[in-house]
Amino acid sequence: MQSFNTYRYRLETFTESRSTKWSQEPYKGQRVDAGIQRAPGPWEIAAQPPSYFIEHKETIRVPYTSSIKKCDPCSGMGRNACSSCTGTGSKVCSGCNGSGQSPDNESCSRCHCSGCEKCGSCSGSGFNKCDTCDGNGQLLVFINLKVKWSTEKDDFVEKDDFVAQDSSGLRQEKLGKVSGKELFRDAQIMVYPVLGFPDVSVAQASERLIRHHQGKYTKNSRILQQRQTVELITITRVKYTWKEKPYVYYVYGNELKVNVLDYPATCCCCSVM
Repeated sequence: MQSFNTYRYRLETFTESRSTKWSQEPYKGQRVDAGIQRAPGPWEIAAQPPSYFIEHKETIRVPYTSSIKKCDPCSGMGRNACSSCTGTGSKVCSGCNGSGQSPDNESCSRCHCSGCEKCGSCSGSGFNKCDTCDGNGQLLVFINLKVKWSTEKDDFVEKDDFVAQDSSGLRQEKLGKVSGKELFRDAQIMVYPVLGFPDVSVAQASERLIRHHQGKYTKNSRILQQRQTVELITITRVKYTWKEKPYVYYVYGNELKVNVLDYPATCCCCSVM
């Protein structure tokens, strides 16, 4: 058994992003305020963020953007021609297939010899209520603001999680699924690189990732908080023999995860105590 230690540096950036989009809904007497005064910009609208590093989305109607317009799908009529009967209100009789007679040459009782029956989809009116305006013929159009709070952190070890090189032979991506002993934690609006850490590569990774995050996530969003941690992850490499052949497995992390490179007896199961 041989023990190894490695450090994991992790950087998380909590951001707020905003976007606007035109929306509409059936007009039923709602307030119309477009033109009363200037509509506020996306970042001028108050929106309360959740706790830091909690994913959340919110939609806010932008004030002074609501106006009324005619419903285009129904041309303001509030109804559309029935698609089942093409607006005629009747369909070919299903009992006699339009002949007016039943299969035994008697008068069709379903359509009374007319060959047509009332359309069930529109109850014979030839029209259906417009779904877009809910039959009102008018729409309220306005701008919706979509606010998104998210923690920017990729799942790949090589990106936002830096693991100092070790000589154990365990693949780095395995370490992304375990926790270690926390040695350092810092959280503020903009964190500073870790200085004076015993492993120089951790300090270098801290400086590189902070620069990357602050350059990337300030272009289209706003950084509300950053958090950086350094963890010590223990790795134990176990060499053993099975039927006179050498093998190796690893036990790592606080969870004591086990990784076996080439398990010799796949038909059996074992446990690491």
